[in-house]
Amino acid sequence: MKLAISLILLALAAIVGPAVWTFTHHSGSAVPSRGLPWQIETLSSGESRVFDLTLGRSTLADARKHFGPEMQLAIVAEPNEAGNVEGYYESVTAGFVAGKLIVTADLPAATIDAMRERAPKTEYMQSTTRKATLAEADLAAALAAPIRGLAFIPSAQLDEAVILERFGQPAERIRVNDHVEHLLYPTRGLDVVLDTKGRELLQYVAPARFDALRAPLKAVEGPKP
Repeated sequence: MKLAISLILLALAAIVGPAVWTFTHHSGSAVPSRGLPWQIETLSSGESRVFDLTLGRSTLADARKHFGPEMQLAIVAEPNEAGNVEGYYESVTAGFVAGKLIVTADLPAATIDAMRERAPKTEYMQSTTRKATLAEADLAAALAAPIRGLAFIPSAQLDEAVILERFGQPAERIRVNDHVEHLLYPTRGLDVVLDTKGRELLQYVAPARFDALRAPLKAVEGPKP
């Protein structure tokens, strides 16, 4: 699976947020027992659970019930791609960690194509990335779709030390250019994107589907330092 390129572009955008310590430490009286970005439960079925959502089983409607009705639904696509139906949150709080959230639906390409044909409005987001607003008649089907992946962009600035503290050593690192590196945790279904020139991004998929996320990264991997 490849999450939409728009997610990476969003991750690179400059966002003013609180200091990094808000991601590593919590000043409250109790740390939440669930719902934090590093609290990932892996299931024997090959699925995983994060933010109280089971990837591959929970739906976009479940995500909206959990995070609120502010979800913005649209089809986001690069040129010559079918794109993905995505639910976007400008701001959510996961435990005590604030950030942006993108919820990607698991829908067949033919279904997405038909939804795009019915879209009442299409506009450009970043560069050539297109966003098509869903027709009213397609909202129910989009919300009923299972979640294929989640992408979380923390408001707090992260660095490698913070990531390793919270998630441990990755199983693999893939550097795609001089400032973007992916830290891969396949058994947890997690890809952490570190960007020294922009924002960090946490991508979650079911562990059973992790190879589909890893393959495109290997295809664009840069030379080893």
